[in-house]
Amino acid sequence: MTKLTVAVVQAAPIPLDFQAGIDKALRLARAAIDGGARVVAFGETFLGGYPLWLDEAPGAALWDHPGTKALHAIMLEQAVVAHDERLLPLQELADASGAIISIGAHERVRRSLVNNQLTFRPGLPVLDHRKLVPTHGERLIWARGDGSTLGVHQAEWGRLGTLICWEHWMPLARAAMHNLAEDVHIAAWPTVRESHQIASRHYAMEGRCFVLAAGLVQMKDDLLDGLERVGGSDVARELLEAIPGEVLNRGGSLIAAPDTRVIAQAGDGEETLLAELDLAEVAAGLANLDTDGHYARPDVFELSVDTRAREGVQWNSE
Repeated sequence: MTKLTVAVVQAAPIPLDFQAGIDKALRLARAAIDGGARVVAFGETFLGGYPLWLDEAPGAALWDHPGTKALHAIMLEQAVVAHDERLLPLQELADASGAIISIGAHERVRRSLVNNQLTFRPGLPVLDHRKLVPTHGERLIWARGDGSTLGVHQAEWGRLGTLICWEHWMPLARAAMHNLAEDVHIAAWPTVRESHQIASRHYAMEGRCFVLAAGLVQMKDDLLDGLERVGGSDVARELLEAIPGEVLNRGGSLIAAPDTRVIAQAGDGEETLLAELDLAEVAAGLANLDTDGHYARPDVFELSVDTRAREGVQWNSE
């Protein structure tokens, strides 16, 4: 199998209201699959929406800010958890269609939030990838992931993996993923601005793989609407209303080939990119560049990856 049809769903999340977000994702994923897609990619934290107030709202990072605290409490209450029954329809869609669905979500792990890009696979458990390092202001809301969720899915046509946002500027994370020999890579972003497009196309070249760079479209009014959907909060609304501007995430999603060329490019609004990939291009590109093989120097450089789950506390019965 050398031809594979894929989709990037560039859409507006429904911030804070996770159930409504899941319902929308199902509609959009089903439409992409009906259009022939065997892989469907959504952007970073599509479920729950990207926490734009961390970057855009003046004062959000101030100690003990009441609006930030109110939004954090809502996120904890709404976030998905492991084996969340609300996610079952996405798994059922993957099972019934044979397609792979990758979607970002805020996940609650014990009493903290993490950024998880979930990959729903036909007939298999969901594959998690938890963001290793939240970027800058994101550290106010997300804990770090660990090496236990660095992995790929082996499909009948090849291997699929994912990284989130600025993980694409972590050279050793890229090297670890290249060692796993991806054929298709999902680069999940909140918005795919020019620097993100460059990083995604560079990853395609370096990893000799196709890259689905998936972004969101998000408006200030989306945040305010989402807040009302989950019961509202005066202090949270005050924080969100202080955000300047209206359009906060502008899409820009793309699909890149292993030679960096752009196969499909989205604009600023909601749309679904569909493209047919010729996976034979992966092997052809390896002729002159294999960063994990003939273009590597294991005698000079060595990478060790710890894939153990780091819980922080070990309870021993003895």
